[in-house]
Amino acid sequence: MRASGNGRPEQCAANLLKITRGEVPYDRLKGLGTSAIDGPTIYASDNLATDAEWLIRTYEPRVDVNDISITTLIQEQSAHLLNADIKIKRGDGING
Repeated sequence: MRASGNGRPEQCAANLLKITRGEVPYDRLKGLGTSAIDGPTIYASDNLATDAEWLIRTYEPRVDVNDISITTLIQEQSAHLLNADIKIKRGDGING
């Protein structure tokens, strides 16, 4: 993380989605799991979306998850684009 400018709820949620599960030494559950990506493509999108929603709800309580959408870019390589639609909760973060 950067030295400053990364405490905003939306930046924290984005950072969570960039972490691979097992990467954080004392919190091995934090991050997206790779099992969804390594599985069959027909299930990968749903599993990845569910995992991303759990991750944000668990580790970033200042936001509400409206929707998680997954777009398959290259099916043969299991390349996916994850988009999280979040809303900052009233009274938290920058909304005061």
